[in-house]
Amino acid sequence: MIYIFDENAGDEVLTLKGETHKYLIKVRRHKTGDEIAFRNEDDIKILHKYKIESVESKKAILTLKESVSHEVKAKKDLHIGWCKIDAKSIEKVLPSLSEIGVNKITFIECERSQRNIKLDFKRFERILHASMQQCGSTQKIEFDTSSSLEEFIKQNPEAKVFDFVEKTLDEVKNISTVIIGCEGGFSENEREFLKALEVFRLDTPMVLRSESAVIAVASKLLL
Repeated sequence: MIYIFDENAGDEVLTLKGETHKYLIKVRRHKTGDEIAFRNEDDIKILHKYKIESVESKKAILTLKESVSHEVKAKKDLHIGWCKIDAKSIEKVLPSLSEIGVNKITFIECERSQRNIKLDFKRFERILHASMQQCGSTQKIEFDTSSSLEEFIKQNPEAKVFDFVEKTLDEVKNISTVIIGCEGGFSENEREFLKALEVFRLDTPMVLRSESAVIAVASKLLL
């Protein structure tokens, strides 16, 4: 863990109980004198460094040593318009997308999206919490939805499209918003509609699953 989220981070004295105490003291085996970093979601840019003053069986007392502004995020923003796929597949790659530095994902209802899928953004945020603490990021991915590709493009006219075409990513510049299809790709109607936008592929002969394409494209653009 690079840091720990705590709603009281920033207070002069921090008392750890419950799961946080169990994790830091019993699992990570921190002891008196160790310093641990915390962040508060209300002001996530501030990194608070605490020193463990005492450890008991069910609680630990820490004192604040330093609070500094320390933001950790990708060098540029990337907004992914992702045609909706199975929620479990999304959940598997969310930690990786957080580590890579994606700042926003809009889930789009596309023609080949499964209609009965419900996306639990609160669950997504819990997954992100764990990932952010592990990788040190202070940038929480923003989630949104769009009812169609037409609506998404109306709101994001600068969007580029990932698909299986001749032009490669190296030939496309200034990508801040990218659309990626669901399993089975875009329908013929959608491809016809998307012709008005700049479309690119990755330089690979392999056919990528939707979640693999999201990670690959994000990595190419941000890392």
